[in-house]
Amino acid sequence: MTFEEFRRAATGRTGEPPAGLTPAQQALWHDARGDWDRAHACAQEDPGRAGAWVHAYLHRKEGDRGNAAYWYQRANRPVAEGDFAEEWTEIARALAE
Repeated sequence: MTFEEFRRAATGRTGEPPAGLTPAQQALWHDARGDWDRAHACAQEDPGRAGAWVHAYLHRKEGDRGNAAYWYQRANRPVAEGDFAEEWTEIARALAE
């Protein structure tokens, strides 16, 4: 799925994420729809760097900077400081590759 297809799916009317998404992509999908708890649960299902990056983003968004920093380190990413929407797009683009 391309980034644009994913973005449209995440902002569309469908109640469930499209089939074939990774847990990290599912987490971003739920986050885009305002369901932090389901997003967090999906991020926890991905033990790799992608899951850690989404996990970090979610904890930063939640306001838990210490926990976010831990997950950014696990993802081998610098701690983000910018706009949440920009980081969501960056992660989604990276996961679509």
